[in-house]
Amino acid sequence: MKGIVVCSTIKVYIFKGGGKAYGIGIRIIMQTVNIQAGDKNFTVVMYDNGSAHTIAQEMPFTLNMDDFASQEKVTKLSFDLPSTSTVVPAAINAGYIYLWSGNNLVLFYTTFSNSYSYVPIGYITDVFGLTDALGSDSVEVTFSIK
Repeated sequence: MKGIVVCSTIKVYIFKGGGKAYGIGIRIIMQTVNIQAGDKNFTVVMYDNGSAHTIAQEMPFTLNMDDFASQEKVTKLSFDLPSTSTVVPAAINAGYIYLWSGNNLVLFYTTFSNSYSYVPIGYITDVFGLTDALGSDSVEVTFSIK
């Protein structure tokens, strides 16, 4: 079963020379999905981009995610994703989900400074218990529409 997508629009103003403000509407997707690691469930809010939409359309699926650098779980997705703009967040927060270097899905469980480019996919709304649920080795994580 596929979820209902609810969007809202916010206005962002960019100031250019001469004090003129240019409004830009940005849609933020608020589709929620569930991820399960062990017996713990987490709610994820998905972003509004082609990669996030494609990942949601492929759900449900279970991934074997490997630990990397004691800060993230990563796996290569088996399906193709559209090109989506990357961002370079100054900090990575625990619970954030990104794509890195193509089809590598990354779930971060620690917060740290960053200088790498990622495609934003979504974020976990409450990370309490996330580190324990993911453990320090490889882990199976199930993604499904709420």
